[in-house]
Amino acid sequence: MRKMSTSSPEAVKKLLENMQSDLRSLSLECRKKFPPVKEAAESGIVKVKTIAARNTDILAALKENSSEVVQPLLMGCGTKEPKIAQLCLSAIQRLMSHEVVSEGAAGNIINMLWQLMENGLEELKLLQTVLVLLTTNTVVHDDALAKAIVLCFRLHFTKDNITNNTAAATVRQVVTVVFERMDAEDEQHKDDDSHPPVVQGNSNRRTISTLRPCAKDAYMLFQDLCQLVNADAPYWLVGMTEMTRTFGLELLESVLNDFPRVFLQHQEFSFLLKERVCPLVIKLFSPNIKFRQGTNTPSSPTPVEKPYFPICMRLLRVVSVLIKHFYSLLVTECEIFLSLLVKFLDGDKPQWLRAVAVECIHRLCVQPQLLRSFCQSYDMKPHSTKVFRDIVNALGSFIQSLFITPSTGSNPISNMQTGTSGGGGPATAQNGSGTSANVGLTPQPAFEYRGTWIPILNTSVQGTSKAAYLELLDKVEPPTIPDGYAMSVAFGCLLDLVRGITAMIEAEFDSEGITSQPGVTKQAADVQSSEQLEKLSANEKAAVSRAVWEEMVGACWCGLLAALSLLLDASTDETASENILKAEMTMASLCGKLSLVTPRDAFITAICKASLPPHYALTVLNSSSGGLHKTYSIQGQSVQMISPSSDSHQQVVAVGQPLTSQHQGTVMLTAKNIQCMRTLLNLAHCHGSVLGTSWQLVLATLQHLVWILGLKPASGGALKPGRAVEGPSTVLTTAVMSDLPVISNILSRLFESSQYLDDVSLHHLINALCSLSTEAMDMAFWNNKEPSLFAVAKLLETGLVNMHRIEILWRPLTGHLLEVCQHPNARMREWGAEAVTSLIKAGLSFKHDPPLSQNQRLQSLLLNPLKELSNIVHPDIRQKQLECVLQILQNEGDSLGPGWPLVLGVIEAIRNDQGESLIRTAFQCLQLVVTDFLPTMPSTCLQIVVDVAGSFGLQNQELNISLTSIGLLWNISDYFFQRGETIEKELDKEEALLQKQAEEKGVPLNRPFHPAPPFDCLWLCLYSKLGELCVDPRPAVRKSGGQTLFSTVGAHGTLLQHATWHTVLWKVLFPLLDRVRESSTTADKEKIESGGGNILIHHSRDTAEKQWAETWVLTLAGVARIFNTRRYLLQSLGDFSKAWDVLLDHIQSAALSKNNEVSLAALKSCQEILQIVTPVKDSDKSEGLSGVNMPVFVGPLIPPPRTLSRTDSLGEKLGRYIGAELSAAVDEIEDSALWWAAWNTWYKIGLESTKPPTTCDKLFFIPSQPFLTALVQIFPALYQHIKSGFSMEDLKKLGVILHGAVSVPISSDASPFILPSYTEAVLTSLQEAVLISLDVLQKVLKILRSI
Repeated sequence: MRKMSTSSPEAVKKLLENMQSDLRSLSLECRKKFPPVKEAAESGIVKVKTIAARNTDILAALKENSSEVVQPLLMGCGTKEPKIAQLCLSAIQRLMSHEVVSEGAAGNIINMLWQLMENGLEELKLLQTVLVLLTTNTVVHDDALAKAIVLCFRLHFTKDNITNNTAAATVRQVVTVVFERMDAEDEQHKDDDSHPPVVQGNSNRRTISTLRPCAKDAYMLFQDLCQLVNADAPYWLVGMTEMTRTFGLELLESVLNDFPRVFLQHQEFSFLLKERVCPLVIKLFSPNIKFRQGTNTPSSPTPVEKPYFPICMRLLRVVSVLIKHFYSLLVTECEIFLSLLVKFLDGDKPQWLRAVAVECIHRLCVQPQLLRSFCQSYDMKPHSTKVFRDIVNALGSFIQSLFITPSTGSNPISNMQTGTSGGGGPATAQNGSGTSANVGLTPQPAFEYRGTWIPILNTSVQGTSKAAYLELLDKVEPPTIPDGYAMSVAFGCLLDLVRGITAMIEAEFDSEGITSQPGVTKQAADVQSSEQLEKLSANEKAAVSRAVWEEMVGACWCGLLAALSLLLDASTDETASENILKAEMTMASLCGKLSLVTPRDAFITAICKASLPPHYALTVLNSSSGGLHKTYSIQGQSVQMISPSSDSHQQVVAVGQPLTSQHQGTVMLTAKNIQCMRTLLNLAHCHGSVLGTSWQLVLATLQHLVWILGLKPASGGALKPGRAVEGPSTVLTTAVMSDLPVISNILSRLFESSQYLDDVSLHHLINALCSLSTEAMDMAFWNNKEPSLFAVAKLLETGLVNMHRIEILWRPLTGHLLEVCQHPNARMREWGAEAVTSLIKAGLSFKHDPPLSQNQRLQSLLLNPLKELSNIVHPDIRQKQLECVLQILQNEGDSLGPGWPLVLGVIEAIRNDQGESLIRTAFQCLQLVVTDFLPTMPSTCLQIVVDVAGSFGLQNQELNISLTSIGLLWNISDYFFQRGETIEKELDKEEALLQKQAEEKGVPLNRPFHPAPPFDCLWLCLYSKLGELCVDPRPAVRKSGGQTLFSTVGAHGTLLQHATWHTVLWKVLFPLLDRVRESSTTADKEKIESGGGNILIHHSRDTAEKQWAETWVLTLAGVARIFNTRRYLLQSLGDFSKAWDVLLDHIQSAALSKNNEVSLAALKSCQEILQIVTPVKDSDKSEGLSGVNMPVFVGPLIPPPRTLSRTDSLGEKLGRYIGAELSAAVDEIEDSALWWAAWNTWYKIGLESTKPPTTCDKLFFIPSQPFLTALVQIFPALYQHIKSGFSMEDLKKLGVILHGAVSVPISSDASPFILPSYTEAVLTSLQEAVLISLDVLQKVLKILRSI
């Protein structure tokens, strides 16, 4: 812009006018005193006019003739007259600004300015002129430039302050201009391949020839600045008479800071850095290294030079720049510088030196990439100084030393009163709120440890380094360091260090996508240069990066942890504590990501310990960190790292009971404990995926804090504030009371967020909770206190939110909870059962993909713990189990599918001795199954339903349940009947599958009642269960079971295949008759007073024998009825005759029993099977009977036992038997053997029952008249079937029976009802029957005679 404006025609015209005007003015001024100048000025005017007239490019012509043009002006300056000199200098500046000064003219001008300087004239104007000359063009080089720079330097050391300061500013600007020229020159030649090769050599002189002009000037200038600071004579800046080191160091720093590219791109300049600057810095640091504050060594041969603040501070600034920009060039030198910095933090150094050094370190700590380079270049190299580790450890040691040996004059009380007002400017400037911080209600933020109080000052914004003392360039004497300043800067260093390296590593970690794979090859770790790195593959690069990260964390974690733990313990400010906790949490997370287990656990342990009351006996924390205290010690400092102890400055917010058994009394929680607890929750919530095994530490601590605060588990596993009466010694402040719901929510959110953890992390979480729960269980074994339910509740909560991947955690989760369910402590096992059942219900109701109906394995997995609960003896657990089953049935019953066997198994598992309540609940489940879910379950499960219903019928705790379960069996049978076709198809299909599997395995198919068809087997199982109920010890159950059995067989027996009836007879009915006969004959005859409660028993049922007699009657009648109604079907079976014999045997046993009821019923059954009542063939049955629910007996029923009516005439009775004879002729059973077997049985019954006693025993049993009557009444019907073979021998046998029957005496009790009164001459029923029998014989004989 300026060039365009100065070269425009208007600007040129104005320049010519101004030049002529200046020369005229000069001519006038010198007219009298300096005629030669006047003549030169006038000739100059002519010269200018001539140039303007003859040239089109006036500016170029002016520049070409500039030596002549400026000559009058130079002569004017030579007059040494101030007014003339000012006029000439202004004119010269105007020419310079239009860039019309040639190199020769410029040299003449500089010589003239030098003369003016030596004469002390127009010093400010001189500086201005030099600046214009050097900034507007580049014609000044080499010695002329050096002379101009020396001129400025010399003016800097005059006695006038204004001139000094202006000259200082000019020098700085001129130095900058020199290097800017070099930058521009490099830019201009950046594409020039003809750059001369770099000459290798140690001599700085020889390297000049390889440089371009501007670069050469810059090189010579920088070299001489080093010479001057080192108090050596300059090579190029000839004429220097005076120089200060402070000013020289400032100039060196500005060049190094502003133009790092120059030194990095030009080996000549790199050489200067290595060979001149670094040795110079190390040399100048010498007094600071050797000095020890407080040492007095008069015998020392040479006194130790005291550190000089201005030099030291500037040296540290230079060092900061060297490390920042030229670390890659000066690896070895930077190692020395960094080691020096660390030494400057030692306690024996002056306070100001320590403060400046910590400021310098802070500048490094905000540059994480630089720290990474330190680690790579030093810490990772064998036999090298561990620089990065030393820096961190030095900071930690520095902080500890401030607590041990506080700065002189530190008085906690006065400091607390005055705050930071006792410092100089920097202290006030750094405290954002000034002194007003002490006026408000909030106390000054500070650290307090063992009586030492150190205020926290607001030194800088996080992430930036704002140094107060490194900027004091105008101070000569060391400043007074305010209390707390050094601590605050060191604190900022730690925070920025953590923040920087964490952000850097995590950013690289995410960008490279490196997985947590610990361990890297040494070759990868040794890669250092960028060229080497470029040659590596992506995986190798990742390995290199990981090695560096691990080394960085490994180098710094011990020092960081020791320092941060101490500061957290000492902190009295919530914000400071928050920053420390955040740093510890960040480091824990970083270590977790890098799979560095020991440091991760150490940081987490520190947060955990800070969360708990002092010296709280928590084994998991003490055992995991007990061996780490030695590791934490820093640089030989014997500082004991202990749990929080200085709690006098902390507000107690809660008092509660400890969970640990060792503690007696109460423990206190402070506001800081709660703050640490929040950090712990935040850590687990945000970084749970990297916690790994340290979940144990975190959860153990949270468990204890939750216990102290009185949080108790509620539904779903969430923790809620418990009742105030839980612990009489629990005291909570209002602040904490309002915080409890928040803490509870955070806790819940923590476990809700587990759904976002990867599978491995989730298993770590589950394992930690299980481990905690095991500890709580162990404690509850030996302790009568209420157990901690934290772990169980959170296992439940974790399981509920991870239903989408429940398979991976189900076994460990439920396996542990089942152990909890067996615990002797009722409260603990109650929660174990609550957790298990809640998880099962949630798992079944969750919308899985694929759904459970298509994933039988998952459904079995979910239901299996429900089945496992059956092995637990505690009634409260079984009650929970059954309530769970009931809810599952109500909510998920329609979709259980393959899960039915397991659910039914749980219902069936209730044992007889487990109390009415459990049995009643289980039976409710069964009722629900039978009433609502039979159609929805697989047909293969129906047999299980029958077994379960049968088992409830057999239980002896609740009679009503037994009776109701028999009713359920009837309902089940009705369901079988109604859905028979569907059930049969399903069962056949399943049978085929099982048969195939059995054949493949080479084993026979194992199934009850095999080889009957599956559907028939189902019926047989039902009949078998009812058969068991028919011999139950309770009469009501026997009666109900028997009625249901025979009703079921009668109503639905047609569904069975013919061959299956063989099994019905021999596996169900005959075994039942055997058991009933045995039980009846061995039944107790002792009288039963009552049936329980206020129930009275009728005299006919007041002994067990009488009660069993009723059962015998019912059973025998039922079997006989089946033989009668299914006669044609049974006859088709191959062994009917054998079955007939068995039945006759049972009838004989019953008829000869010493019980009138049984014996009479046996004869009635005999009448039935002999078909005195006519049966109806199966084919003649009404179709309408098939759907009837209640039993329907085919054919006329046997009339109830009664004596034959005396009103019938003998002729009527004969007619009945003649009709029977005709009927028998039609329905004659061809197998006469069956009837002869019946005759033999009849004969045996008659013979045994009518045989007179051999002794006069009072207890001899006399058969009743109805029995004898019924016996005789059988003969006419029987005779119709055997008459063809009826021999004389048989007639004699009949005579014996009939004679014996009428000879039996009538008991006195029955005689009034049987014997006729004296006015009547009527036969008894028995006598009538005998006569009828004889009449039948006589009638047959007549027919035979007629034939």
